[in-house]
Amino acid sequence: VKLPKAVETTLPNGLTVLIMEDHRFPTVSVQLNISAAGPLYEPANLPGLANVTAQLLREGTKTRSSKQFAEDVDTLGATINASAQFGSAATLLTGQGLSDNLDQWFPLLVDMLLNPTLPAEEITKLKTRLKGSLRQQRSQSGFLANERFSKAVYGNHPAAVVTATAESLDAMTPESIAQWHGERYAPQNAILSIAGNVQAATLLPKLKEWLAAWKKSELKETLPPNAAPTTAKKIYVVNRPNSVQTTLTMGNIAIDRRDPDYVPMVVLNRVFGAGPASRLFLNLREEKGYTYGVYSNFTALKYPGPWAAGGDLRTEVTEGAMTEFLKELNRIRSEKVPDAELDDARRSVVANFALSLESPTQLLQYETIRKLYGFPADYWDTYPAKIMAVSADDILRVGQKYINADTMQVVAVGDGSKITAVMEKFG
Repeated sequence: VKLPKAVETTLPNGLTVLIMEDHRFPTVSVQLNISAAGPLYEPANLPGLANVTAQLLREGTKTRSSKQFAEDVDTLGATINASAQFGSAATLLTGQGLSDNLDQWFPLLVDMLLNPTLPAEEITKLKTRLKGSLRQQRSQSGFLANERFSKAVYGNHPAAVVTATAESLDAMTPESIAQWHGERYAPQNAILSIAGNVQAATLLPKLKEWLAAWKKSELKETLPPNAAPTTAKKIYVVNRPNSVQTTLTMGNIAIDRRDPDYVPMVVLNRVFGAGPASRLFLNLREEKGYTYGVYSNFTALKYPGPWAAGGDLRTEVTEGAMTEFLKELNRIRSEKVPDAELDDARRSVVANFALSLESPTQLLQYETIRKLYGFPADYWDTYPAKIMAVSADDILRVGQKYINADTMQVVAVGDGSKITAVMEKFG
C-alpha cells in the first residue's frame, strides 16, 4: 500500500495545511479540524455550546444572509457544513465541490469561518429545533443507553456529557456564542486538509490570501485529565416502560489513539464484534436468534475511551443474551484465537482499509489523523503490515488487559418491571 503523500506547510498564522493531489476525479474535499474548539472544553453549565456555534456559522455572514449563503453554496453545487460532536476535542468544518469552481466555493467556507454574524433570530430558531430533537432523543433506547454508559465509564471527565439540555440552550446568549467563536477558533490549533484535483503549487498562494484575516492567538490546547477504568462491576437499568426490547451496552475505558495496543485492539475487535462475521454476531444472532445485530467497538481519541459491546434484544431473551455476552467476553481473554479465524480477521481489516483508499474524503481523514497524533509519514503505508503481524498472543494479551467482565459497567435499557430482576442476577 502506498498512499499519495500530502504536501505539508504552515501558514504565517500557524495553520497547518495538508494538500493531497488526487487527479482521478474533478472534485475537491476539504476538512478543517479546529482543536480546542470541541465540546470537551465547554463550560459545565453550557453543554452543546460548541455544536450550536458550529451550526450557526452557515446562518448568515457579514455579507450574506442565511438564505443567501445557502443559495450561493447550492448554485455552485458544493456542500459546506460544520459540526462539533460530543466527546470531541475539535470543531470540524467540511466542504466538497468541483475543482473547476473551487475559487468560488472555498471563499464561502472561509466567509462562514471568519465572518459569522450569529444573528439573534437564527439562534432562537436553532434553539427551538434543538429542543425538539432533545425530546425526540429521550424516546430512543440507543441514546438512553449511550447517555448512561458514558456517565458510568467517564465519571467526571467531560466526555461523560453526550447531550445539550433545555436549560443549557436557554442559557446560551449571542454573547456567549460569539465569545466561544472568537476565543476557540484559533488557526494555530487547526489542520486544514485538502484532497482532490488541485495543484499544491498554485493553491498555496491562494490559501495564504484567503485565510490572511484569520489571526493567531495565544490559546493552547490542554486536555482534561484522563478518565481511569472502573475497578468494580456495576449494572444500571434504565426503565423504559412497555419496551419490547432490551438495549444492552457494556464495557470499560481502554486506550487512546496513540497507544501501541491500538493495532492489536483493531484485530481483537474484528474477531469479537465488529461485523457480521464476528463471534458476537454468529453466536447471538445466527445461532441463538436473540437479535438482528450485536456489535463491539472502541473509542480511541486524544484521550482513552471505552471498548464496548452491545445491541438490541427481545426482552424475553435478556438473560440468555447476557449469559452469551459474558461467555464471549471471557473466551476472548482466556483462549487463543484459532489461526484461521485470526487470519480471516486480519485480512478483513486490511481489505476494508484498501477499499477505503478509493475515497478522497477518507484519504483526507487518514492524513488528518496522521498529523493530529504525530504519526510518522509512512504510518498508513505500513498499517496493513502491522495488522497482518498481530498474533494470537497479542490478542490474548490485550484481551486480558482491557476486557474484564468483573470490572465493566453494564447498562440495560428496557421495561424495568421485566428486566430488573433478570439484571440483578449479573451483579
